[in-house]
Amino acid sequence: MPRIGVFVGSSPLPMMAEPMSVDLHTPWGAASATPRLYTVGEYDYLVMPRHGEQHEFAPHQINYRANIWLMHSLAVDGLLGTYTVGSVDPVLAVGQLVVPDQLIDYSWGRASTFDDRVRHIEFTEPYDRTLRQTLLSAEPLLIDGGVYACTQGPRLETAAEIKRLAQDGATLVGMTGMPETALARELDLPFAALCLVVNPAAGVSDDVIDMQALAEISATGGARMVDVLNQLAA
Repeated sequence: MPRIGVFVGSSPLPMMAEPMSVDLHTPWGAASATPRLYTVGEYDYLVMPRHGEQHEFAPHQINYRANIWLMHSLAVDGLLGTYTVGSVDPVLAVGQLVVPDQLIDYSWGRASTFDDRVRHIEFTEPYDRTLRQTLLSAEPLLIDGGVYACTQGPRLETAAEIKRLAQDGATLVGMTGMPETALARELDLPFAALCLVVNPAAGVSDDVIDMQALAEISATGGARMVDVLNQLAA
């Protein structure tokens, strides 16, 4: 039975899932929350809210190493990171689900390796090609490709910063996509990202970013992400 670890963020996944009986302590400290087991067909999904049970950890406070290590210790076959993002590319509409194929890391100060020694992982393609294609095959409405820009947060970006990201080639912006992806690569865990667009990023639209609207899109988008997981296991 395939076991997929799923990290969820600001878009909670509405599902009937049982909390697992696991020790959250790892060599890297405590993981964010107890994973919940969600079984569909022959798939086991181990779902963890990366921000904590009460959304208490800001993006720069998340213990990414502990979260990845705990999933690794639970013998997952791969990892899926779900993210709420802003669209840097105006073509991407609110409510769309995107499976990016590249990323740019603008975060800083986050523990981003398991090694005390120097180690250079191969990271030309940050997301696992096979797992990406499996996702895309499960749901034909997913947008194939994009460049995820990971910013430090927890504040949103300025219009000038978004303009810079666009010039750099980014199409999506979020705050938690790194170092999750790189840490998974260090442990040879296939990793893919599923991004829900919840707003045009600063300056992309003339409209002011509405935090209440973001929360509402996040809530409805969680159900769509569950649909993707169900179809993946079908």
